[in-house]
Amino acid sequence: MAAKIKKGDTVIVIAGRDKGTKGEVLKVLVDENRVVVRGVNVVKRHQKPTQMDPGGIKNFEAPIQVSNVAHVDPRDGNAVRVGFKTDEHGRKTRFAKRSGESIDV
Repeated sequence: MAAKIKKGDTVIVIAGRDKGTKGEVLKVLVDENRVVVRGVNVVKRHQKPTQMDPGGIKNFEAPIQVSNVAHVDPRDGNAVRVGFKTDEHGRKTRFAKRSGESIDV
């Protein structure tokens, strides 16, 4: 199955506590159907001190369900569905269904 959301994509949260927040995908957890987005679902964790890190209470981005995020349309910045088509070189590329703009650069 082709991946509609990849690392580095700009997405918008469409459901949950951080609804409406835009951010960059930092990590995709394919087996769990989850993504980690910068600035979204930030949680506090107590970290033990190590030789390199003093420890304390740290902020981390926790994974969220991939169904709760959508691509940002390159043209107007709203949530958009993603489709696939082949370009003139025969490569499979992603595009925004509403505007027709290419997502892969």
